[in-house]
Amino acid sequence: MSKSGGAAAGPTAAAAAAAVQKQKTLLQKADADVSSLVDNFAALINIARIHSADSLLKLVSELKRTAIFSGLASLTENVDRRIEVLSQQAEGTERMLERIGQEAAGSLKELEAHYYSSVVRTPPDE
Repeated sequence: MSKSGGAAAGPTAAAAAAAVQKQKTLLQKADADVSSLVDNFAALINIARIHSADSLLKLVSELKRTAIFSGLASLTENVDRRIEVLSQQAEGTERMLERIGQEAAGSLKELEAHYYSSVVRTPPDE
């Protein structure tokens, strides 16, 4: 019986050693796969950071452009309002100048009439 027990122990020990070796190989492969996954995940994170930074820069640029254009729109509105106010003042000034011109013309006619009818204008009888 010891021969059959010794013979049975040999293949079992070899099978156990092969199983342990296979387990070590599988663990090493699993470690390599996990390491590869971690490296790939780190690369994805870096790419995501770069993409996020690029997107953020584009957003900031767009916000700046929007601020500039809205500032220009506001500036344009202010200029348009100022033009309207100045146009109204110019029209008022034109009306006032026209009225003053008419008054001056009327006063000049009055002065001419007074001058031509005055004694000072008529020369002494010659």
